[in-house]
Amino acid sequence: MRTTADPLAAMTSAEVDPDAGYEGFIGWVLSLMETLGEVGVGIALLIETFFPPMPSEAVLPGAGFLAYDGRMNVIGAVIAATIGGLVGAWGWYAIGAALGRDRTRRIIDRLPLMDGEDFDKAESFFNRYGAIAVLGGRCIPLVRSFISIPAGIERMPLARFSLYTFVGSLVWNAIWIGLGFAFGPLIKPTLEQWSGIISNAVLVVIGLLIVWFVAVRLRRNARRRREGEARSQPEV
Repeated sequence: MRTTADPLAAMTSAEVDPDAGYEGFIGWVLSLMETLGEVGVGIALLIETFFPPMPSEAVLPGAGFLAYDGRMNVIGAVIAATIGGLVGAWGWYAIGAALGRDRTRRIIDRLPLMDGEDFDKAESFFNRYGAIAVLGGRCIPLVRSFISIPAGIERMPLARFSLYTFVGSLVWNAIWIGLGFAFGPLIKPTLEQWSGIISNAVLVVIGLLIVWFVAVRLRRNARRRREGEARSQPEV
């Protein structure tokens, strides 16, 4: 005897499959974020605080899209991302408070792909604008990661620092997650049809950006070493 399939049950079953319709790198990233849930978004922002080449602008819209697709709570994603950024900021604050300016700068200058000038920019920004720099600095690449160090060096009250960092991060994360959520109706059919091709394109772009970032840093460091050696040589 033939049984008639229940279209509602079939639709529900299709929606339960988290990987349906998404291929390649994009499908893997979305699946990873969905597996970890809102906590995964927070971890991604924590990592971004200590690894600037992975910009939050590339992570947060994906969380917004997952929220639009019903796989994540949009408010939970914003809060988790904000907490992740705050924890990372506490880490840099503690480093600045414990080591002081000179030692912190020397350490940053010796780290691979890091540069003392990044610290100098954050310090100058903090000295010029004070506590407001902590609030607004959350929206500026590189400064976003390092603005906490001069705050720690100057022993800015931790409660005040935490409040400004939380508010600044909350606004930044809400904007980018909100964009992913708002453009979900446009993003979803495109991803379902072209996710494989888009994944390859994204991997190529990310690879080129990383190569460019590494090349610029290595070239600048080599130039500075040559200039330092030239200055250290005695004049004839």
